[in-house]
Amino acid sequence: MMNAENATKEKQEPSAAHLETMDHAVDPIYQAKARILNNALQDIGMGRYQWAVFVVTGFGWLSDYLWQVVVALILVPVINEFHAQGPFLKLSQNIGLLVGAAFWGASADVWGRRLAFNLTLLIIGIFGLAAGASPNFVTLCALTATLSVGAGGNFPVASSILIETVPPSHQYLLTVISIWAAVGDLSASLVALALIGNYSCTPPECSRASNQGWRYFVYTMGGLTVLFWAIRFFVFDMHESPKYLIGTGRDEEAVAAIHKIAEYNGKTSNLSVEDLNAQDRTEREHDIDSTTVAAVGRNLSVLNSDHLRPLFATRKLARSTGLLNLIWAIVGLAFPLYNSFVPYYLSTRGATFGDGSTYITYRNTAIIYATSVPAGPLTGYLVESPLLGRRGTLAISAALAGVLILLSTTSRSSAALLGWNCAFEFTALVMYSVLYGLSPELFPTKDRGTGNALVASAHRGLGVISPIIALYADLTTSVPIFIAGALLVVVGLLALLLPFESRGRAAL
Repeated sequence: MMNAENATKEKQEPSAAHLETMDHAVDPIYQAKARILNNALQDIGMGRYQWAVFVVTGFGWLSDYLWQVVVALILVPVINEFHAQGPFLKLSQNIGLLVGAAFWGASADVWGRRLAFNLTLLIIGIFGLAAGASPNFVTLCALTATLSVGAGGNFPVASSILIETVPPSHQYLLTVISIWAAVGDLSASLVALALIGNYSCTPPECSRASNQGWRYFVYTMGGLTVLFWAIRFFVFDMHESPKYLIGTGRDEEAVAAIHKIAEYNGKTSNLSVEDLNAQDRTEREHDIDSTTVAAVGRNLSVLNSDHLRPLFATRKLARSTGLLNLIWAIVGLAFPLYNSFVPYYLSTRGATFGDGSTYITYRNTAIIYATSVPAGPLTGYLVESPLLGRRGTLAISAALAGVLILLSTTSRSSAALLGWNCAFEFTALVMYSVLYGLSPELFPTKDRGTGNALVASAHRGLGVISPIIALYADLTTSVPIFIAGALLVVVGLLALLLPFESRGRAAL
């Protein structure tokens, strides 16, 4: 009789029809070895090592969201002190995020996951601390752009590490991990409430000495990020991804990593290099290149587009990759559009975010982010539901977020605006949680960093446009807000067109 663990393995294995469409472009040798590693990880189970990875990769999600919130929350006191145009600070951040997403995601497929994993938080922390001492607005923009280069690599790298470490039965954690994003938002808003809310100037008199709150805030967030990096680097010894190692022909190192993971969990693994070599012999009988030749090609792929072509190798894969990039791009435009225009639009119609005091504004921000904390765990349940799965959850949450944006424009009081924003933030984080989990699942390991970099770049690239619009457009117009809501409704429809449902499928 089949035991429960084997049943889980079978449930996670894709059907033959699914393989024919989704995995057709994957190197057959790598594909066979990846399934062996999936079985080995499933045998090891979800143990101490995987939960530790869940935490340290969660630091990446937390830092990504935290620093986006940091820039948003310091905007008003920075403008008051430097008398600058605020959208330029957001533009600097978005450019840095775009560069970081493209560079670190692609580098993870070339130089491995560990290097990028250890460097990104260090870059954020160091330049974040330096940003707090900025003597002028130009310096602040430059340091914000630089720290954002590190922040932009968090999703492409951390998601690759997590999905390649957990057993197939726990892939849903790639959606649950967005709880760290909510914690980052909430943490930033609470610290801002204490520091910016109590140590900010009142225009028109706004000297540096009377406006230290935002600097204290940035110093605190920079120190927290350095602490996260120190835990990653000094406390937890993360091994290189076994799937990345087999993708570069380093089978012995991959087997050694599996054994170290099992040992950390207090278990043993029967996996051997011979198990992986057996796949080489089987495939060579069918006239497929040897592992050595394939590995050399993969290691030299930095010189060509070998990591990019497999993402578009078949009609369905091209449709899947294309739609994912389109969805991420639209989301990357819709959210900044809404966030840039709604405060001005609502203030002209009698709705202010708070009663006009700095303290109430930051208090309401903390309330909004607190309500979004349960979104990650709820998404983990919804995406595993046979009725909804990844596509259904994404479609409903995106469309609902768009509708809530449109409804928020009816606010005529602080309380109404707070209510709509709480509902919107919760729904939006559900949508983001699905995207964070779905995208890496649809890319094979050897090309996953590039795939993640592609969608993250699409997301960040469109995000660069919104501050430019805010600089030159009429901020009192309602058109950008309605466009933002309509765009998210379109995302909901596009989600239904995705050709693959990854629920119950073990990622290669």
